[in-house]
This record gives sequence, C-alpha cells and structure tokens, in this order.
Amino acid sequence: MRPLVSSLVWLSGTLLAPALMAQTPPDTAADCPHPFGLYDNTELVYQRQDERGKLLGTLRQRVVNLGSEQNKKQTLTTNTVLLKSGSYNAKNRLLYLRDLTFRCRRDTAFTDGLAQLNPEQLSSFRDRILTYSPTPLAWPNQPTVGSELPDGGISVDVRSSAVHIAEVYAKVQKRKVTGQESITTPAGTFACFKVEAEQESATVARADMVLRTTTRLVDYYSPAVGLVRTELYDKKGRLTEVRLLTAINKGGQTVDKVKYKVKKS
Repeated sequence: MRPLVSSLVWLSGTLLAPALMAQTPPDTAADCPHPFGLYDNTELVYQRQDERGKLLGTLRQRVVNLGSEQNKKQTLTTNTVLLKSGSYNAKNRLLYLRDLTFRCRRDTAFTDGLAQLNPEQLSSFRDRILTYSPTPLAWPNQPTVGSELPDGGISVDVRSSAVHIAEVYAKVQKRKVTGQESITTPAGTFACFKVEAEQESATVARADMVLRTTTRLVDYYSPAVGLVRTELYDKKGRLTEVRLLTAINKGGQTVDKVKYKVKKS
C-alpha cells in the first residue's frame, strides 16, 4: 500500500486534524452504498470502561464526509466515509482528535488502520517527520465462522531531516471469526460476529531495541452499524478494558450521556 503522509498535527498537547464539512454523497452504484450504514452527520458514541465497569472515557465518531473511489480501470467503486473521531477522558476533556476513513466495496467494510494507534506512542516524536502507512481492517458482511481475516493496522516512519529514527506500529493480527452472538447495549440489540485477534504495538529504534506490547483483542461487530463491543485482555487473560457502543445519533442529535455497566467476564 502506498504510504500516506498524515495531516495530523500537535497543538497544545492535543493531536488535531483539519476540520471537514459534511457533504452529500455522490450518486454511485456500488454493492455497498455506505460502510456500516453510516450516513451524513451520523454519530457513534462509545464508552471505555475498565474490567469493573468504571468509566475511563468516551469516544465519539461523527460522519463529516461521504465519497467514493475507483480503481485505475474504473471497474470497481469503493464508497468512503470520513469520520471526525474524538477521544475524551472520564471528565469529558478532549484528549485527541483525528480523521478516520472507513470504506466498503462489494460485501466487505473496512475500518481505518489509524484507529489502532494510540497517539501516546508518538508523544516523544512531536518535532519529527512522521509518515503514516495504514492498512485497513476488513469486516465481511457474511463471514464464515472459523475463517481467518486479514491483518490490519498502521506503521509510522519517524525521521529527522537527515536520518531514520524509528518505526512505530500498531497492528491487529491472527484474526479469526469464532462465532455469532446477540449483543445488547444502550444503543440497541445487534446480531454480531465475534472476531478474536492479537493486538501488537511497538516502537523499533533498531533491530536490538524494540519496545513491544501484546494483548488479546475480541471484537463484536454488526454489518449494520460496525463495532458494537471490543474487549482487551492482558497476557494473563484478564479483562482490562471494554469499549461499548452506547448511542447512535443521526442528524446532529444531542448525545445522551448514559453509563452502561459491563459485568466482568
């Protein structure tokens, strides 16, 4: 995949991305009209909770642009959704803001590999040149239980004006569809596919200097709305964090601040 130079910048300790105005989608005849059924001004609200259900923060993703892409031969249309994604702490203070692009074509939706990157991984490289190379994560509408899904994530090349400094990456690998479950949240009840995977994050200064973290990741996704519930487990198999879809707001409706407590597995 061709490397993409990110437009993200740091300002007053916050990761920011340029604002984009919502637009009307073009008239396309693709098999997948919108990734996860996301339309103009739709907002997804997630709560991040610890293993005891204590609120850690909130994630808000709002659709700001709908578009489409075509291959060089113009035989395949990929529809796109640009989201403004903001992460907030438990006191509703903005931690960072960034743009994510979701895509869909034929029977598969794709989430942005950038979403796997914790901005803190780049906190020590704020004055460096950063080149982002994302790989989208595929989410088929009708996967087969037991099937494997492609890896995804992002790699960031960190350089000065003269030399390479490090590679920072976050990837989701060993992805496997392990079942189907009905998941209920304050946003509704959704028929979901369960995908288990390994999440690896690292900073590689050189071959013998690697800072690596590996966790177990369990995603429940609905082809109709996207990710509904995500669970993170440490190396010992203990649940450490849950991200839960708590609201789907359309047309700029006000977000309801609902706390939904998750029972420890």
